Amino acid sequence: MTQLRSDDAVLVVNAGSSTLKFALYPRETGGAPSSYPGAYAGGQIDGLQPGGQLRLCPADAPARALAVPAEADDRGRFDFALAAMRDFIASAAPQARVVAVAHRIVHGGSFCTEPVVLDDALLARLATLEPLAPLHQPYNLAGVRALQRAYPGLAQVGCFDTAFHAGMPALEQRYALPRALHDEGLRRYGFHGLSYEYLMQVLRRHSERATGRVLMAHLGSGASLCAARSGRSIASSMGFSALDGLMMGSRCGQLDPGILLHLWRAGWELPKVERLLYKESGLLGVSGLSGDLRQLRAAARDGHAEAVEAIALFGHRLKRESGALVATLGGLDLLAFTGGIGEHDAAVRADLTEGLAYLGLRLDAEANQAADGSRTVPIHAPDSRVQIWVVPTDEGRIAAQAAWRLIGAEA
Repeated sequence: MTQLRSDDAVLVVNAGSSTLKFALYPRETGGAPSSYPGAYAGGQIDGLQPGGQLRLCPADAPARALAVPAEADDRGRFDFALAAMRDFIASAAPQARVVAVAHRIVHGGSFCTEPVVLDDALLARLATLEPLAPLHQPYNLAGVRALQRAYPGLAQVGCFDTAFHAGMPALEQRYALPRALHDEGLRRYGFHGLSYEYLMQVLRRHSERATGRVLMAHLGSGASLCAARSGRSIASSMGFSALDGLMMGSRCGQLDPGILLHLWRAGWELPKVERLLYKESGLLGVSGLSGDLRQLRAAARDGHAEAVEAIALFGHRLKRESGALVATLGGLDLLAFTGGIGEHDAAVRADLTEGLAYLGLRLDAEANQAADGSRTVPIHAPDSRVQIWVVPTDEGRIAAQAAWRLIGAEA
C-alpha cells in the first residue's frame, strides 16, 4: 500500500508515432509552465519515427537535439527518449516523486468505458483495437509498455478517448448493419473524449448554460464535434474509427463507402486504401500542399487556388456536421471551440458562427480576434442568443485526475 505525500506527482504521457508528449501533475495544482496549466513541467520529444532527429522540446524553453547512439533500433530510440524525459523531469521538478503514469489511449472499445489500471491481459485486449485507430493505438500501447520498463512497479493508468461517449443513447451508437455485427462491436464510439470532459469541467465553472444544449468543436489535425446535454455526450461526429465526420488534416472524414468498393474493384489493396484515408486526404489531399491550416492560410493569401478550396471545404464540412448535431440536441445554448485550430483560428470560428446565425448566434468580432487560446474567454456579442466560448484544452489534467482517483483509492 502506497503512502501518498504532498510532493507526489502523476506523469501523463501521450505517445504517438513521432512524438512523446508528457506533463507532470502534482496533487495540488500550482504555478507552472503556461502550456501545461497546473503541471510541474511539460513538453514533448519529437523525431521518434525511423530516421527522425530526436529533439527534446520543453514547454517554456528552446528545443534541443538528442544524440542517439547510431546502433539504436526503434525500441532503443524510444528508451533513449524516455531516459531524456526522466532526466528533464528530475531537473525541472526535483521535489516531485512520480507515483503513477497516466496514458492517453485513443480507443477503449466497449470494455474500457472508464479509466483503469493496466495489466498485460488488458493491453493484449486493447491491441485488438489497433485497426480502428492505426495512427494512435499501436503507439499509445507501445508507450505503456515502454513506461512499464522505465518506471517498474508504478501503476500505469489507461484513460480512453472513447470513454466520455460510452453513455450515448443506443440509437446514436448503432449503425444500420445486421445485429450480429453490432454485437461484435461494429458501432459508433466517438473520440476526443478527454478533451470534451475537460471542456465540460471548465464550462461548468464559467457558464450556467453548460448543463444545457452544448456543441463542442475539437478542431486540430484530428477534428470532431460533440453534442452534450446535462454535461453528458449524446452524439459525436466520429464513429467506429477516428476517420468519420469532419474533414481533418490528412484524414478524409465522412465518406460514401461506395468509394471504397470502387477502389477495391479498381485493384487497390488494403495498405494503399488505409494510407489514402488516414494520411493522404483531408486538407493535405484537397490542397496538395499541406495538412496544416496555418500554411494553407498563407498559401491562400498568395493566390493558391487549391489551398483556398481546401479551407472552404473544411468550413463547409464543419457547418454541415454542426447542423446535424444541433438537430440532435433540439437547439443550442452554448458553442465551444478548442484544439489547435479551434483555439487559434479566428476565421474558422467566425465562419461557423455565421453559418449558424439562424440559431441566434452573434459573434463579438473584437473578442474573437483577441482570443488566442491562452485562456478561457467568451466571444459572443451581448445580443447573441447562444453563448460562444474558446477553451484551451488540457487532456493531460483529465488523465491526471483519473490516476489520482485510482491510486488514491488504492492507497
